Amino acid sequence: MFWESSPKYRDAKRQMTEWYNFCASARWTSPHELKADLRNASILKNNRVVFNICGNKYRIVVLTDYARHGILIRFVGTHRQYDRIEDIENL
Repeated sequence: MFWESSPKYRDAKRQMTEWYNFCASARWTSPHELKADLRNASILKNNRVVFNICGNKYRIVVLTDYARHGILIRFVGTHRQYDRIEDIENL
């Protein structure tokens, strides 16, 4: 788990766990439904979504399959690490 990779990320455990549990039970069929449930989500091209966690300290980027109601986590990291991603649309 991300929060186990370094002691400085331990503060992410509760909110990332809550985010995961919420997303695991969600059945979004469109980006609009997702955004209605999680207003802090940023919808990107190519079915990518960015979630802000812990007051925007951390970010999670997922690939979303609305037809199958699934998400694939592509990136978990700090806001600063996210800012260094060169091609977020193809992550």
